[in-house]
Amino acid sequence: MGGDNLEEYYRARAAEYEQIYYRDDPACQAELSREAKKLTRLVEGKKVLELACGSGYWTRIMSRTAASILASDIAPEMLAEAKKKAFGCEVSLFKADMFDHSFGDRCFDIVALGFWFSHQPRQAYDQLFDLLVRPLKKNGLIWMIDNNPPAEWPLKTSCKIDSHGNNYKERTLSNGETYVVLKNYFDLLELKAIFSSRFDIQSLRHHTYYWSTVLMQKGGRP
Repeated sequence: MGGDNLEEYYRARAAEYEQIYYRDDPACQAELSREAKKLTRLVEGKKVLELACGSGYWTRIMSRTAASILASDIAPEMLAEAKKKAFGCEVSLFKADMFDHSFGDRCFDIVALGFWFSHQPRQAYDQLFDLLVRPLKKNGLIWMIDNNPPAEWPLKTSCKIDSHGNNYKERTLSNGETYVVLKNYFDLLELKAIFSSRFDIQSLRHHTYYWSTVLMQKGGRP
């Protein structure tokens, strides 16, 4: 997992998680709306594997146009929230630790990963990249989205930075419980440097509240 108490934190946060998507901020909402439109075009008619699907917010958006979606998460509470949603295509939801589960080789057109990259330890990017590439068909695509600091309010200072440069933040739930989780932030140049080492960057958008990218393994796959 990506940081101290991360699984426990998301299990506890499941029922209130989607509050982040419905804040009263028109600029933030506009960014999410634009990304949703681009995502539905990207997955149209495609077979999608979604990792760390959480409460199914992006699953539902992709289901508007995707052919099918296999979506997994490690937190049963998150999956329970996802199962409350109505989907527009065949969606299979199941519990799995994405780092300890085989999703098959070359089975999917697109692998989707929302709001996880910021939790991935910097020293373990290759582990994540191997995981994302393995299930893809030839010339398959990876889509990722994550947040920038303005999307998190109120902003809080870092608790610590470890020897690998990973940032840790304290998070407080509505019931007052607090957790410390690994949470890294990136500027555009850093993201380009990280992703270009392994991928051809098809698109990389870095806005005020969120960044997103579409990646293809360098040279496609044989």
